[in-house]
Amino acid sequence: MANFLAFTAHMPARTLERGETLTELGEYTGEMYVLEEGRLTVERDGVVIATLSEPGAVIGEMAVLLGSAHTATVRAADRSTVRTIVDAIGFLERTPLAALHVATIACARLDATSALVVSLKHELEIPTPHPGLFARLLGALTGPMPPS
Repeated sequence: MANFLAFTAHMPARTLERGETLTELGEYTGEMYVLEEGRLTVERDGVVIATLSEPGAVIGEMAVLLGSAHTATVRAADRSTVRTIVDAIGFLERTPLAALHVATIACARLDATSALVVSLKHELEIPTPHPGLFARLLGALTGPMPPS
């Protein structure tokens, strides 16, 4: 699929200086962003969970697709430029290839997270269903567990 930047070349660019915040956990903007250049960190509850440096990386898609507040704070690790998609849900409705690209990203992230959970379960030798944190984590990824 074509680089996502091609879909947003005509959209407003925003430059962030090192340390500047792009999205704030709990804030709702309805916007999505596409990294043009630079490096961004994704933080949740003070923990860096990802670093984005690939041009075309999409930021804010979860909040847009779920119609909810941002689930992480995204901050510039270096001077960075992003393209801003102001009415992101409208953009996705009008641009099916862009929507497919975002859906593919979301599925790839879910698949990687699921694989990590399975790996963690095997490493810790946790029986299923386990009545604790692991069960809640699995439930969040797969839906409620059936009663035993």
